[in-house]
Amino acid sequence: MTVAARRSTATDRWLSPAQERVWRAWMAVTLRLDHEMNRQLQEDSGLSIGDYHVLVALSGADGHRLQLTALAATIGWERSRLSHHLARMAARDLVERRPSTRDRRATDAVLTPDGLRAVRAAAPRHADLVRRLVFDVLDERDTDDLARALGKVYGQLIKHGSIREPPRG
Repeated sequence: MTVAARRSTATDRWLSPAQERVWRAWMAVTLRLDHEMNRQLQEDSGLSIGDYHVLVALSGADGHRLQLTALAATIGWERSRLSHHLARMAARDLVERRPSTRDRRATDAVLTPDGLRAVRAAAPRHADLVRRLVFDVLDERDTDDLARALGKVYGQLIKHGSIREPPRG
C-alpha cells in the first residue's frame, strides 16, 4: 500500500460529526464522574475510587478473594498497577495477599474484615451520589437504552481490548 493510500484510509476513519459529539460527551462525563466519585469517597470514607473498585470486586467474590490476574481483569487494570495499589491497601489493613486456594503458583487478594467494613460503610453514600448524578436525570427508557448501549461497548472492549475477559461468576 502506498503512503498516499495509507493516508487516505486513515482519513476515512475519522469520527463523523455525530460520533465526535458523542465521544466528547462521553469523555466529559467519564472524567467528571470519576472526579466526583473519587472526591466523595475520599471525603466520606477515606477511600479512593481505586480502593473502592478493589473492595467492591472482592466483596462480591466467592470467599471475598480473587486471584490477582482475575481481580485485575475484573476491574480493568494491569497487573503491575494492581500490585502497587494492593500494597498500599494492605498497609491500611483493607486487603491481604495469600497463596491461591486454586493454583499454588498464584496469589489471591483477600478482603480483610476492615476492608469489608470499609466498603459496607462507603457503599450507601456512594450509591446516593451515583443516583443523584446519573439516574435521577434518566427515565426508565433512558436507563434501559444506556444499559444496552454500554453493554455493546463493553462487549467490544472485551473482544478487542488489551485486558483479558474477567472471570464469570
